[in-house]
Amino acid sequence: MPEFALLSYVALMSITPGPNNLMLASSGVNFGFRRTVPHMLGISLGCALQVFIVAMLLAQMLGWLSAWRLPLAVAGCVYLLWLSWQIARSGQPEAREQARPLGFVGAALFQWLNPKAWVMVLNASILFMPAGEGGRWLAASLLALAFAVVNLPCISVWAWGGEKLRRWLAAPRALLLYNLTMGALMAVTALWLLYDELTPALAQMA
Repeated sequence: MPEFALLSYVALMSITPGPNNLMLASSGVNFGFRRTVPHMLGISLGCALQVFIVAMLLAQMLGWLSAWRLPLAVAGCVYLLWLSWQIARSGQPEAREQARPLGFVGAALFQWLNPKAWVMVLNASILFMPAGEGGRWLAASLLALAFAVVNLPCISVWAWGGEKLRRWLAAPRALLLYNLTMGALMAVTALWLLYDELTPALAQMA
């Protein structure tokens, strides 16, 4: 049952902790669920477009993607470290006055720098695309549709959970502690992903 395997894979990869979900939980706390919707849609549709492009051009782009994977991953991890600093500061009153949730376009573009998104997209393209040329457009379209449909409700759980925490974090000190914790988790995630990407490259150079 390849369809069930695909849906299970996308759901598992979408709902487990990662940069997108940590950002959504933080946005839910600081801005509420409704204002986080463009962020969620950007993630789901951006990821769907990413998997469609990669799946369609996998054979032709595989060598190019391998060459660019490391610099894109490093850039994404650096961006995550910057985001972790922004999240940690978002509990401070002067920072919250100027803060705004990540928009649709920004969230969609971030998927091209998100190491976890690359792992999810490349694995799905390799595992679930047909080996031959026939039906590639249809298969890539169905793969993208599965990503969009399954990913959105999974990541929504994080934004919804973040919003539900708002009343428990009404005190400025509690909100500051929460955002510092989420920022630290994001920084640890970024450093772990960076280590995971750099270790094989450094081993090859040794």
